Amino acid sequence: MSKGRNKTIDIGIEEGIGYLDRVINVRGPLALSDITDKTIMGDTFDIMGSLPKEFADLVIVDPPYNIQKDFNGSSFKHTPDEEYAAYTEKWLSLVIPLLKRTGSIYVCCDWQSGPMIYEVLKKHLIVRNRITWQREKGRGAKSNWKNGMEDIYFATVSDDYTFNVDAVKLRRRVIAPYKKDGEPKDWEATEEGNFRNTHPSNFWDDISIPYWSMQENTAHPTQKSEKLLAKLILASSNEGDMIFDPFLGSGSTSVTAKKLGRHYAGIERDRQYCIWAEKRLEMADSDKSIQGYTDGVFWERNTSREQARKR
Repeated sequence: MSKGRNKTIDIGIEEGIGYLDRVINVRGPLALSDITDKTIMGDTFDIMGSLPKEFADLVIVDPPYNIQKDFNGSSFKHTPDEEYAAYTEKWLSLVIPLLKRTGSIYVCCDWQSGPMIYEVLKKHLIVRNRITWQREKGRGAKSNWKNGMEDIYFATVSDDYTFNVDAVKLRRRVIAPYKKDGEPKDWEATEEGNFRNTHPSNFWDDISIPYWSMQENTAHPTQKSEKLLAKLILASSNEGDMIFDPFLGSGSTSVTAKKLGRHYAGIERDRQYCIWAEKRLEMADSDKSIQGYTDGVFWERNTSREQARKR
């Protein structure tokens, strides 16, 4: 880990080799007790068939998008749409048997991979929504619009599923507070200011991509923020439920699940990323904080209870 204000987790394999003792290497079929609160190292396409059936309450999938991307020396290349759709069908066919009948799934994508993912999802599951979240950073382009959005498809196995709307309300500052009979209407006055807890929509403009001064940041090229994952986990699972991620990366899904009192399991084939995931899980033993989420409230981007007090 870098020194000073830069909190980026970038432990090398030699330095972090001890963390690999905590991960599972698959040897035949695995029981639920084998994988609970564990990182599984290996190829997700080889491993998912060895996992227990219908064990997951919630699956969060962040597959490689259909773009050229390097993952620690392993490259994912852009393919024709029909090939990417077949790739999606391949991993989804392995995921669905792992979901409970009451289970939900969220699939991350971008504008290029999203159409193929949607077409595959709707053949097998009940697609309920598409969340679009605003990326606050990204490279500009001279001959095209800067890509500032990503999507997440929300689907369920059946009509019997979990959705805890009160757990994912967003706290917004009230600029022009309205009163009825002298009392606040749909807002509350606090020491930090006037706020309203609003119902969540399918457009999220309060997410920060992890950056160098954030405790959760790693050197992984496509890391999702704990705040984003916390919304999915809180909405679509309950404490003690099992959360599964077949493309774990640097461990954000497992770490966030642990911080929120859920069980977790994830598969990642890269040793370097497994080390970062295990380091973050270790850190979560003593620090359950999630940047942008405090006291059961999601704050607008770049604000918090402490910052609100200063305004």
